[in-house]
Amino acid sequence: MTQRPIVLAEALASFDALWSPRIVTRVNDYDVRVAKVDGEHVWHAHDDTDEFFLVLDGELHIALREPAAEPEPAGERTVVLPRGAVFTVPRGVWHRPSAPGGASIMMFEPTGTPTVGDRHDEVPAHVDATTGHPLGG
Repeated sequence: MTQRPIVLAEALASFDALWSPRIVTRVNDYDVRVAKVDGEHVWHAHDDTDEFFLVLDGELHIALREPAAEPEPAGERTVVLPRGAVFTVPRGVWHRPSAPGGASIMMFEPTGTPTVGDRHDEVPAHVDATTGHPLGG
């Protein structure tokens, strides 16, 4: 990682690929990733880590399949994150990010965390199944 400031707008302008995060820096054993997103990702779950999202621009929707928690039954819900909002998906929770109008997001995840989680539905062609790409790479 570089020892210079990273301007997020410049980092985001350096690539066009959707659902293909770039690693802008590392904090301890965590990657700080930025991504451009549009449309739907894939239903997936991370077994051993939470997933943190910050919306830099646009609006991100995160559909969640939540397990039953007495007295509530299992079910699905969607959280809507406008620009500047943060949300953490707890480990083990199935989720599917989407951005109907496009968005730019930042994520904090342990280095090496796959974008499609440890368990996932079939990965569509527009989703990059990766652990993140170096910025500029």
